[in-house]
Amino acid sequence: MNSNPVTENAIEAVRLLVVSKEPTVVRSLWSIGETNSWQLETVGSGWEALEFVQAGVTPDVLLLDLPRGDADSLHILRWLRRLRPNLPIILLCYPDDAGRKNEAIRLGAQDYLVRPLDDEQLESVIRGQLGSRDDSIEMEVTSEDIEQVSDDAFFVGASPIMRKLRAQAELLAQANVPVLILGENGSGKDTAARLIHKLSVRSGFKFLKVNCAALPGDLLETELFGYERNDSGVMRSKPGKLELCAQGTILLDEITEMPTSVQSKLLQVLQNKQFFRPGSGAAVDVDVRILAASSANIERALSEKKLREDLYYRLSAFTVQAPPLRQRKDELPILLRHFMHHLAKHYDMTPRTFSPAVLDACHAYSWPGNLRELEEFVKRYLVMGDKELEFGPESDHTNGNGNGHSNGKHDSGREALHIPAGNGDRASGLNSLKSLVQSVRFEAERTAIATALEKTGWNRKAAARLLGVSYRTLLYKIEQYHMSSSEAHPAAYPGNGTRGNGKRI
Repeated sequence: MNSNPVTENAIEAVRLLVVSKEPTVVRSLWSIGETNSWQLETVGSGWEALEFVQAGVTPDVLLLDLPRGDADSLHILRWLRRLRPNLPIILLCYPDDAGRKNEAIRLGAQDYLVRPLDDEQLESVIRGQLGSRDDSIEMEVTSEDIEQVSDDAFFVGASPIMRKLRAQAELLAQANVPVLILGENGSGKDTAARLIHKLSVRSGFKFLKVNCAALPGDLLETELFGYERNDSGVMRSKPGKLELCAQGTILLDEITEMPTSVQSKLLQVLQNKQFFRPGSGAAVDVDVRILAASSANIERALSEKKLREDLYYRLSAFTVQAPPLRQRKDELPILLRHFMHHLAKHYDMTPRTFSPAVLDACHAYSWPGNLRELEEFVKRYLVMGDKELEFGPESDHTNGNGNGHSNGKHDSGREALHIPAGNGDRASGLNSLKSLVQSVRFEAERTAIATALEKTGWNRKAAARLLGVSYRTLLYKIEQYHMSSSEAHPAAYPGNGTRGNGKRI
């Protein structure tokens, strides 16, 4: 039931990797796997398991069958642990090696079973490890670093820059003052505002948001201040959001897009806690905290008279900067898992996990659309997975330059995920997502080929056998990706036939 790790979907529900040459062990596990609809992968040695995992295929559980009297094979655990620290490993051994249990646990095994093996016991142990994995994932995505600030908004503060932002929010929450939140589109300004509201004494009251860029001036004025008018002798009135949000918090997003006539009325609210209702001129007292946000260049908005200076000085006494995603890449694994589980729950789907190749590509990408783009990418990944990843001449993918080769960084400084040139906001659209997903496939395929070539010292026929493809297909791919032996970097574990200086022994 072996499958080619290059062509396999990088994400499966349950995948077991069995390291054993014993037919009885493989048959038992095969039967257990079929009963539970688990996918079974088998390799004959620990080194093959390392190559399998190194190629980017991460099983949910690894079962290592220790040959009789072969205690040296225990050391493969150390290398597996270095490659995949969270991979559950179950060790199967003969009674003669039962005394090595403590050493096996120390080296990274989660469980230790001694022959004769009982199918029911084996299945129970595997299920236990799968359950532990699910608990671990759930714990990760609901850790103290992830804070729910509304029904569908979460604040992730796992990096120093985000912990600093949370500390600022906590301090500002205690003071009833306006706050200006600055940051790129999609960087989480709305979430920062909701966090300030949640931590404040106003958290028991409404939080409302108004997008100043979404409404023309007259409608925006009505939205904020309401109206009162005589309709055929009948007085009709409608309260604005400043009244509806009494004792709560209102976020005015893209404040620089607010017409200056409306800005002057807002300034009156900030100064006097009062405004005059359009239509009747009646004075209305309001008790609401005002937060404003903008992704614009504030200095330019001031110089172009799009933002009143007196309003800016009122708002900017306390300013918070929402950092772009490229400045918090150490949080990417947490953010990816969080979005995956949140979206899977929303769409009632089974969450997927991310292969090392996908994680590497995500780390290399600049994310011009920030969190919003990341969420859209995860949504697409949840629905589509990586099913289009192919291997062979018929899958002649190109990156827009006419080949599949990565050209390094673009002039804009973005890493080689081949983002369409142009405005960063447009890049967060469908074309950007397609480009990102396609580039992830390129990187995964190229990495797998490079790994196989390095393992075999650039013996192409041996590499083709390792990858499970024809020699002609491998030559085609090497040419397509412009690969050469000068790029080779020997793997960092023993058994690859190279010395530390990279020369063949």
